[in-house]
Amino acid sequence: MTAVLRAATLTNFEQVATECGLDAHGLVAEVGLPMRCLTDPDLPLAAASAGALLELAAARAHEPAFGLRMAAARRLSNLGPLGLLLRDQPTLRHALEALVRHIHLHNEAFSLSLVQSGEFVCIREETVVEGASQVRQAVELAMGTTFRLLRIFLGEKWHPRLVTFRHPPPPSTAWHRRVFGSAVAFGQEFNDIVCNASDLDAPNPGADPVMARYSKRLLEMDHGTNSRMSDRVRRLVVLLLPRGHCRVEVVAQHLGIDRRTIANHLAAEGTTFKALVDAMRTELLATYLEEGARSLSEVASLLGFSELSAFSRWHRHRFGASATSRRR
Repeated sequence: MTAVLRAATLTNFEQVATECGLDAHGLVAEVGLPMRCLTDPDLPLAAASAGALLELAAARAHEPAFGLRMAAARRLSNLGPLGLLLRDQPTLRHALEALVRHIHLHNEAFSLSLVQSGEFVCIREETVVEGASQVRQAVELAMGTTFRLLRIFLGEKWHPRLVTFRHPPPPSTAWHRRVFGSAVAFGQEFNDIVCNASDLDAPNPGADPVMARYSKRLLEMDHGTNSRMSDRVRRLVVLLLPRGHCRVEVVAQHLGIDRRTIANHLAAEGTTFKALVDAMRTELLATYLEEGARSLSEVASLLGFSELSAFSRWHRHRFGASATSRRR
């Protein structure tokens, strides 16, 4: 199923395009998106087309930080009803947990998780667009938008401990350091914003629990809670694979149901858990091979294989050739 996002994801596209000397309307027409995507924030768009627009604009402008520049002035209002829900959470941790649960209502191609290790928390993000090997701009746009959310709660002077990107560095990292500060690293294992765990527990003095409940009901009425099981499973798979926990039992636990319920729903939708995992591994593999900076052992681990030999067997069975020959 094609992932969909709200056109609000393209907020500031026209402004940044103009700053870079581009014709925003011409680019929109070139990728086949409706012109209304620049003015109607609630218009649903194919995530693949929106991602292609960002990559095209970055290439034409010779501006590798195009997506990040779009994110630099983001506000909670750009998230629509979801922004209202986040605004009234009692702490930043509650806001991020709400974002984890509901981000698919804003952008189905984007997944987010919180990974705590001692006194640090990694806000881990993944963007997977079906059929797209290049998602650099979408990743940086999403990371920049999450960073803006953190600043809204913690103040404009707050800085993360570290911001990491999987993709390699651009020729200039000036915009990245301007937005995130000096602690930015590329070619890393994950797309992470690392901060102190204590930062997430600072109280939000403006929180209104009554409005939070109202916003949640509004969000569920507007978008519904009966999304396809395959979409819900797919969003969890992309987060669990690199952590080595991508089993149907774990997914069932996250969804609060049993594995038989998952199997029955997926069967009704014409698929299986294994098919969804294989499809996600195939999409992620294309991205890793396109980046070309990781060893096959690293790729195998990120795809949830405990050993390189298991990955090799899976690859040969799925593609009829070895991963080494495919990379060559």
